[in-house]
Amino acid sequence: MKLEKIAELVGGTLKGDGSLEISGLQGLEQAQKGHITFLSKKLLLDTLNRSQVSAVLVKEAVDTSISQVIVASPELAFARLLREFHPEPKPKPGIHDRAVVGENVKLGEQVTLSAGVCVGNDVVIGDHVHLFPNVVVGEGCQIGSHTIIHPNVTLYRNTELGNHVILHSGVVVGADGFGYTLDEKGAHFKINQIGRVVIEDHVEIGANSCIDRAAMGTTRIKQGTKIDNLVQVAHNCTVGEHSILVAQVGLAGSCTLGHHVVLAGQVGVADHVTLGDQVTLAAQSGTFRSIESNNVYGGHPAVPLGEWKKYVTVLPKLPEMARKMRDLEARLKEIEDNRSSQ
Repeated sequence: MKLEKIAELVGGTLKGDGSLEISGLQGLEQAQKGHITFLSKKLLLDTLNRSQVSAVLVKEAVDTSISQVIVASPELAFARLLREFHPEPKPKPGIHDRAVVGENVKLGEQVTLSAGVCVGNDVVIGDHVHLFPNVVVGEGCQIGSHTIIHPNVTLYRNTELGNHVILHSGVVVGADGFGYTLDEKGAHFKINQIGRVVIEDHVEIGANSCIDRAAMGTTRIKQGTKIDNLVQVAHNCTVGEHSILVAQVGLAGSCTLGHHVVLAGQVGVADHVTLGDQVTLAAQSGTFRSIESNNVYGGHPAVPLGEWKKYVTVLPKLPEMARKMRDLEARLKEIEDNRSSQ
């Protein structure tokens, strides 16, 4: 593809030779002749100038002999070009002879049901949906158009997926919430979970993550949210629009997250906690209290990030501080004993 065409595709301004033929994309360290890359930091300009790359995406013009495409967000432009150069393969539509389809199932146009897929009764599947092998869709589920469900995903009954949803291998949506009460003998008595899960448009959920059905009502993942691998969302949670939940995050029951919330790896949120809009929790943080919008917290229990950084700085010094404290106490006792003996 000509560089001038690339500049047109990403809405950028070309500075250099637009007739260059671009054959692919690579990161800055791996880029060779014929490739286009992107410059994320000016500190990497020397690395760029030493490379053999043919073109670069930049936020503003830089001092280099390499042809440049100037765009507002080089990383976003690079991502769009990746989709252009390496589109996801599209399967041939159709129903495999080893797929099982229940009664009263409504299939849209250009649907692919691979080998081992099992679709329950009263399911509605939209246009251009692809179910990879061994996907199980429980009765009463609804799946929106252009949704991709990778192998070995399970949708329990009455789950609803929006349009352009991606579920990676091993995801379980709609399993029972973890609800029990003690009976007269002290045994755990299961509370039937009669709610459902709704996942809105443009949500992506990583491998082996679990979204539990509500005890009553709805567990909801709102549009544009991206969930990493090995994440647990418990019953009756609501995750706001365009939020990010990184690997091994755990939400206890009835949590509410606002829009654009970011939970870094291994964050834990206690039940009935509300996180406002644009809240960020640093990796391995834990909170059992609600946090207002536009705050960044860290630590366990989570505190404002500035305070947490002070704690982290002091923590390694605690053994030495404790030793000094013991020495001071011993010296003080010695002085007092000397005075009392006089």
